Amino acid sequence: MDADRQVNSPPPRVLLISRPGCHLCDEARAVVARVCAEAGAAWQERLTTQDPVLAAEYAEYVPVVLVDGRSHAYWRIDPERLRARLLT
Repeated sequence: MDADRQVNSPPPRVLLISRPGCHLCDEARAVVARVCAEAGAAWQERLTTQDPVLAAEYAEYVPVVLVDGRSHAYWRIDPERLRARLLT
């Protein structure tokens, strides 16, 4: 393989947008981690404090879960609804 070639992995199926010190974010992280593990879906967390674009768009709604790049839920994350979305 060419050393200069970058191998890009696909983006995670689920993106959790959160902020530090947010108890709802802590709850959402647990739900997302558990449901994604069950469904075999990759997930990633991004903090609004590290991304001004995310902060501007989602600051009032964290935690926010995006699935396949589209808004899925915010504030309280329903594990059954997330599971159904990932398994369809």
